Amino acid sequence: MTYEAVIGVEVHAQLRTATKLFCGCTTTFGLAPNTQCCPVCIGMPGSLPVLNKRAVELAIRAGLALNCTIRLSNRFARKNYFYPDLPKGYQISQYEAPICESGSLDITTNGHAKTVRIRRAHLEEDAGKNLHEGDAATSRVDFNRAGTPLLEIVTEPDLSSPEEVDAYLRALRDILKYLDACDGNMEQGSFRCEPNISVRPAGSSDLGTKVELKNINSFRFVKQALAYEIARQTKVLASGGVIHQETRLWDPEREVTVVMRSKEEAHDYRYFPDPDLLPVEISQEWIQELRQSLPELPAARAKRFVHDYRLPEYDASVLTASKDLADYFEACVRLFPNPKIVSNWVMGELLRELNARGIPAQRSPVSPECLAKLLQLVDEGTISLKIAREIFPELYASGKDPETLVHEKGLTQISDAQVLEQLVEEVMRQHPAQVDQYRRGKEAVLGFFVGQVMKASGGKANPGKVNELLRRKLASDTPSGS
Repeated sequence: MTYEAVIGVEVHAQLRTATKLFCGCTTTFGLAPNTQCCPVCIGMPGSLPVLNKRAVELAIRAGLALNCTIRLSNRFARKNYFYPDLPKGYQISQYEAPICESGSLDITTNGHAKTVRIRRAHLEEDAGKNLHEGDAATSRVDFNRAGTPLLEIVTEPDLSSPEEVDAYLRALRDILKYLDACDGNMEQGSFRCEPNISVRPAGSSDLGTKVELKNINSFRFVKQALAYEIARQTKVLASGGVIHQETRLWDPEREVTVVMRSKEEAHDYRYFPDPDLLPVEISQEWIQELRQSLPELPAARAKRFVHDYRLPEYDASVLTASKDLADYFEACVRLFPNPKIVSNWVMGELLRELNARGIPAQRSPVSPECLAKLLQLVDEGTISLKIAREIFPELYASGKDPETLVHEKGLTQISDAQVLEQLVEEVMRQHPAQVDQYRRGKEAVLGFFVGQVMKASGGKANPGKVNELLRRKLASDTPSGS
C-alpha cells in the first residue's frame, strides 16, 4: 500500500516590540538570566497586565499580509497548565476569539503552486525557558522570555511533503521580515516551527493519527525531521502497527525523532476569558490605515522584478527573499541601469561576502553607489571584468571608493593599441607552434593566446581588443607548408 503525508504547521513568531506583551520589560535577546523581569511577567500577586498596542498593530499587519479576516472584537483568555517555566500557572493567549482568522498563503514547490489555508493567527505571551546545563540533577529557569509577545500562526493540514513545508516557512518568514514584525531568527527562538504530521493510505480522505514535532531550530532540520517521521510512520503502518498521538523531539545528532510525551487524550486547559484584560476593540478605520501602510510583499515584488527588469524568476526570488537585498538591488539599478548585470553581482560577489559574515545588505560596506561605480568602470573599459571580481573582496573589506582602489593598485585596463600590439607580437614569438596550429585551422588555440596576453599584462589588457588584435595578427600570414 502507498501512503501519503498530511501536515499542518504551527509557527510561533516573536513580534518585534521593544517591550513585552503586558508589561514594560525589554525583549532584548541574550541578557543575563532573570534580569528583564517584573512582577507582571513573573506573576506576582496583585500585578495587572496592560496590553502593548504595538503588538496588536503588528498582529493586524501580519494578518492583512496573510489575507486573514481581522476580528473587530477579540479577547484574551487564560490557558491553564502547570510547568516550571510558566510562573503564573497560566498563559495569557487567545482562544475563541483570535485577532486573525481564515487566511491563506500561496507557495510554489518544484514549479507546482499551492494555496495553504491559515486557520488562525492569535496573540499570546511566551513562557520562560528551562535550562538543563551542567549538573544533570539540576535545572534552572530563566524568566527573561516570559511575557514576550508571540503571534501563533496555525495552518490547516494542507501540506504534503517536507519540501512544501520548507517553502511555506520560508515564504511566511519573508513576509514577517518585510513587515518588520519578526526578525525570523530560528536559532534564537524568535521563529519557532512545530509541524503536526500524520500519514494515511494514498487517496484516502480520512486523517491519520497526528504526531507533533518540536525542538527544530533550522529549515534544514525541519525537512530532515519530517522526512524521518514520514518514513517512520509509513513503516509502522505497513507492518500492521499503530501510530500513537504524541509529541516527539528532533535529535539532530542522531537524525531521529524521539518521544517527548504522550498526547493520547486532549489536554483540558480550562480556557476562560482573562478577567484582568478588556476585550480588544479594533476599528475599520485602523485596519484600513494599517492596510495602506503595508509594504510591497515578496511575491508581488518578485513578479515586478521579472516584468520590469526582465530578470529570470530564480533571480527575482533570491533578490526579493530579503527586503534589504531587494532595496539594495533597486538602488544599484537606478545608478547602473543594467538589471541582469547588477543581479549577477548582487547574488554572486556581494551575497558571498554578506553570507560569510552573516550580515544583511543594509550593513554592507560596499554601498549600492560603490557597486554601481565598480560596474561603470568595467563598462567603460577602465578595468576588466576579471580585475573587478578579483578586487571585490578587498573593496568589501576596505570600504574604499572603487576608483581610488584601482588607482592605488595600478589596475587600470590597458586599451592602448600600440601597447597591446607589442604584447600580442611578443606572445606570438614565444609560441610559434601554436601560431602554426591556428593558421592550419585550429581556432580553439585563440583562447590560449588570449590567456597568455592577459597573463603577460597582469590581467590588465582589454580582452575585447586583445581578441581583435590576435585574430588580425594570426590571420596575417599564410599557413606553413601551403
